[in-house]
Amino acid sequence: MIGGTRGGFNRARIIRALSDSPQNAHQLSKQLDVDYSTIRHHVEVMEKNDLLTSIGDRYGKLYFLSDIMNENFDYFEEIWEKICKKKISSEEEKKTDESE
Repeated sequence: MIGGTRGGFNRARIIRALSDSPQNAHQLSKQLDVDYSTIRHHVEVMEKNDLLTSIGDRYGKLYFLSDIMNENFDYFEEIWEKICKKKISSEEEKKTDESE
């Protein structure tokens, strides 16, 4: 869902943002500089998998971390560290390839 999937980095970023405060998809889109429809897709997937919960509907729908996500947030932090290291390593590799 997070570590081994193509959209995992953005999902992790959404979780980090929601750990600070509940937000709607538009707010997440602006904060993370990610397309609104991409955010909607990710929050729907995470909600179906019990990582997020929500209240409200349509544009006012606010997303929160689920109880399960809150209970396991320490594990998420470990995964987040690994994802960030991998992302940084990948970006440095890309820069090296571009400069050659």
